[in-house]
Amino acid sequence: MTYCAAIRLKEGMIFASDTRTNAGVDHISTFRKLYQYGVEGERFMVLQTAGSLATSQAVFNKLQSDINLRAEGSLNTVSSLFDGAQMVGECMRNIMANAQRVANDNNSRTFTSSFLLGGQIKGQPPELYMIYPEGNCIRATRDTPFFQLGESKYGKPILDRSVRYDTNVNHAAQALMLSFDSTLHSNLSVGMPIDFVIYENDSLMLPKGRRIEEDDEYFKTISRQWSAALRNTLIELPECPGNYWG
Repeated sequence: MTYCAAIRLKEGMIFASDTRTNAGVDHISTFRKLYQYGVEGERFMVLQTAGSLATSQAVFNKLQSDINLRAEGSLNTVSSLFDGAQMVGECMRNIMANAQRVANDNNSRTFTSSFLLGGQIKGQPPELYMIYPEGNCIRATRDTPFFQLGESKYGKPILDRSVRYDTNVNHAAQALMLSFDSTLHSNLSVGMPIDFVIYENDSLMLPKGRRIEEDDEYFKTISRQWSAALRNTLIELPECPGNYWG
């Protein structure tokens, strides 16, 4: 299992993915699930994934190979983010179909992956897409500014309550970190390090990003303060009326 999320805001975009993969309690590994693509000053893209590690890595490798070979159709040449999402979907479908054929396995869920693709191409607005295993996609809107993949249920309430399209980027980044903190506390199949990227809209820069390790002091600080704030708020809630419970 994994957890990754991306947020499209008025001022910028935020992307975060954990790195844990496991095939049972005795086989836990770390693999990158967030990759950047682009050309400085011309385009910026981030691709994230959840699902079959083999399928995801095959998609990443094929997309990067097309870029390296300067193929006519690649993420560095598509005319729009939507075309990029379509390209990722088609690539995934082809890889899944080939894996099923080689393995003689009719269960398509064995090789299933999903992706998030976000970024900006010069002269166009920033966009964020969720790409389903079937290859189709949906776009984030002002009403729905974030998408999640994988083990999303523990962190979703924090984002639902705190993130809007016009939320400050730094505040949204803190909310996303707390969303991961909540997930890490509730599900052992999601684990650190966390790959984190923040992009300023219209900058067309390729941000370095940050890998948040277990000993990251800032992450530990906001985790402690968030836990303390929740406990204090619970104590400060008004007492139930005497006959409330019947």
